[in-house]
Amino acid sequence: MNIRLAGIVPESIVDGPGYRFAIFAQGCPHNCAGCHNPHTHDFGGGKSYKTEKIVKLVSEYKLTDGVTFTGGEPFCQPEAFAALADGLQNYNIYCFTGYTFDELVTAENPAVRALLDKIDVLIDGRFIESRMNYKLKFKGSDNQRLLDCKQSLKLGKAVELIEN
Repeated sequence: MNIRLAGIVPESIVDGPGYRFAIFAQGCPHNCAGCHNPHTHDFGGGKSYKTEKIVKLVSEYKLTDGVTFTGGEPFCQPEAFAALADGLQNYNIYCFTGYTFDELVTAENPAVRALLDKIDVLIDGRFIESRMNYKLKFKGSDNQRLLDCKQSLKLGKAVELIEN
């Protein structure tokens, strides 16, 4: 399956705990003021990759502690990111999204749920520049939440992780 990406960072230390393989989706409808990755907004930008190629590339980095889907907006390509996650089942998966958990869980697209089912930690909510705080761990603004995605889906409500 093809996936459109803005880029990858094989050894990120800012997109989740440990060494993360960060995968940046191309395309984002949110256009948040002050976005850290404005080059990822254009749906026509980036480059198309085969998901199998990305899975193989991740496996070549032996120090990888986990994989982070970020962007852009991964949920604008839920089928492709779900297929990618299928090939990355041995990794802890974090996913950044401008949507809230409630928006995603009530989406009518079954691929959105398929992707949610494969995510361990969901960082949800749009970036709000006036609420930016550099002291936050793995978040840009204080309205965003780090959610235990599997527990949230099980309980049918957002379950936040406690930050250390």
